[in-house]
Amino acid sequence: MPGSSFGKLFSVTTFGESHGGAVGAVVEGITPGLKISEEEIQAELNRRKPGQSEVTTPRKESDTIHILSGWFEGRATGTPMLLILYNEDQQPSAYDDIKDKFRPGHADYTYLKKYGIRDHRGSGRASGRETAARVAAGAIARKMLSAEGISILAYTKRAAGISCTTFEPDEIEKNPMRACDPVAAEEMVRRVRQLADEHDSTGGIVECIVSGVPAGLGEPVFDKLDADLARAMLSLGAVKGFEIGSGFSCADMTGSSHNDWMDRSGFKTNHAGGILGGISTGSDIIFRIAVKPTSSIEKTQETITIKGEETAISTKGRHDPCICPRIVPVVEAMAALVLIDHLKRQAGS
Repeated sequence: MPGSSFGKLFSVTTFGESHGGAVGAVVEGITPGLKISEEEIQAELNRRKPGQSEVTTPRKESDTIHILSGWFEGRATGTPMLLILYNEDQQPSAYDDIKDKFRPGHADYTYLKKYGIRDHRGSGRASGRETAARVAAGAIARKMLSAEGISILAYTKRAAGISCTTFEPDEIEKNPMRACDPVAAEEMVRRVRQLADEHDSTGGIVECIVSGVPAGLGEPVFDKLDADLARAMLSLGAVKGFEIGSGFSCADMTGSSHNDWMDRSGFKTNHAGGILGGISTGSDIIFRIAVKPTSSIEKTQETITIKGEETAISTKGRHDPCICPRIVPVVEAMAALVLIDHLKRQAGS
């Protein structure tokens, strides 16, 4: 399937389906000799895996990482590294009653139109389970970035119509919504649970801050750093919007208020979100994504069959009522993949 690879000098190709035997990734461009353990990769996967809390899918997957190549005595060899996670709790039969129906909000219709065949078992390649492979690869990229003093922090900023009003980074991993405001997090949980009881779902906004990026990363014109970040985030099936810095609010600003003035110490503001002309400024890179409501809901909806007949559909099964908490580590992973690739490009290797 074309389109399953990402990156140039640090590249990732993912494979596998939601209810198939496994998902995984082939990663190339890892610095030879890099110390990386399965435990380090597992720590990131544990943040994404299902069954974490009352606001995530109850599907039980350990998401245990297995490194099958490109790794010797705890170090990367520099050859392609194969990462694989075997599916342990797949239930393809749960989708038999809707295999001939198009689920609203899903890629069922478009996959069938493109390929003439589709995997109806939990969306196949279009499933959010594919992102587990991205997180595994991203863990390696993060290890390489940390050696350069670059850190990445994402969190839920808004969900179920409730916004965070404080920023407390130490609270992000302490609440099931991965929100930066513990008080707002409690309200989010209550609202998400209510919607789940109503057989519905909700979306939200995830923000990401990247610190320690040196000035000068990014290529002019078509390979701009912000363009690649946008591509990375919009490649996630649940993401329907991307903005950086002041984002869409810049449409109501004046040039004098939006421009980031400078003094001898550097930029005085950061409306650009750390990127100008597609190249990093040295300021924090700050961007946000809009996460759509989970498409799989039990509430009855209108649709058609593969024969074009009008019908009703209710998607039963194990689905997240809100994707935000589990997409946070995926956002961090994709940001890491973009940054390590551009860092290697800047270094010319």
